[in-house]
Amino acid sequence: MTPGRVERDEVAAVPPVVRVGAPTERRNPHSVDLDLMSTRDVLTVINEADRRVPAAVAAVLDEIADTVDLAVAALRDGHRVHYFGAGTSGRLGVLDAAELAPTFNSPRHWFCAHLAGGPEAMWRAVEDAEDDESGGAAEAADCVRPGDLVVGLAASGRTPYVLGALAASRAQGAGTVLLCANPEAEAAGSVDVFIGVDTGPEVVTGSTRMKAGTAQKLVLNTFSTAVMVRLGRVYSNLMIDMVATNAKLRGRMISILVEATGCAEEVCRVALQQADGDLKTALVTLVSGAEVPAARAALARASDQVRGALALLAS
Repeated sequence: MTPGRVERDEVAAVPPVVRVGAPTERRNPHSVDLDLMSTRDVLTVINEADRRVPAAVAAVLDEIADTVDLAVAALRDGHRVHYFGAGTSGRLGVLDAAELAPTFNSPRHWFCAHLAGGPEAMWRAVEDAEDDESGGAAEAADCVRPGDLVVGLAASGRTPYVLGALAASRAQGAGTVLLCANPEAEAAGSVDVFIGVDTGPEVVTGSTRMKAGTAQKLVLNTFSTAVMVRLGRVYSNLMIDMVATNAKLRGRMISILVEATGCAEEVCRVALQQADGDLKTALVTLVSGAEVPAARAALARASDQVRGALALLAS
């Protein structure tokens, strides 16, 4: 090879470069010279930046409410909710979906999380996975069905894997939502609901595991919890569909019955035992005075919703 000459194969091997102009990639003027600060001052700068996040989420509550209503309608009609994300955003989607079954006893197929790079990407970065637009589209085409709701998670609002999945999902007849930390995202007009949380530049430039990630965690917590409430898996503010998989949770079931009914602890223990450990059935028997078979029948007629069952037994 002639000195100074670049062969064509070497040029072709250079990976593509994209400079992202999203707010999450801009430099934060409040954290300049962060590396010269004392430990306490570093923590103060981070904490002060984090205070912005709840207010930013509050500004998009209408869009979150629209997303909740879409999800509730989809689930009631027998469809599913999908999360598609890459990196921190995708991992937060996996976490949210994983927590719903043990917390609310929701069917595991209700919420499906898809992470660019697959399960291995939970623990380490998978090279170029988030840039695979066709991979996201193929995964969505394979598992998303008409009537499902697909939530794309992308801090910058332009992750190719996520946008590919959203486009394919829309083509399948699914509802689409984009959650990001870029209110200026170009993809805003290509989804049914756009949630652009204005968290601004990160303390460490481009580190979207910080404010952008915190905002996504808050939005996902708010969204999925509200969905479970609307679907009757909460009574007042009590988890009545929880799965008691350890001693602490079995104790919590007794505490929930005591709180919800005002009955003595021993009465609640007996009711739970008579209901074969089913918290909702025990609750309905204690509040209504009905026997276990009648409580179960009322719950079945009321789509497993406690307040509906109580109304049937009172009529």
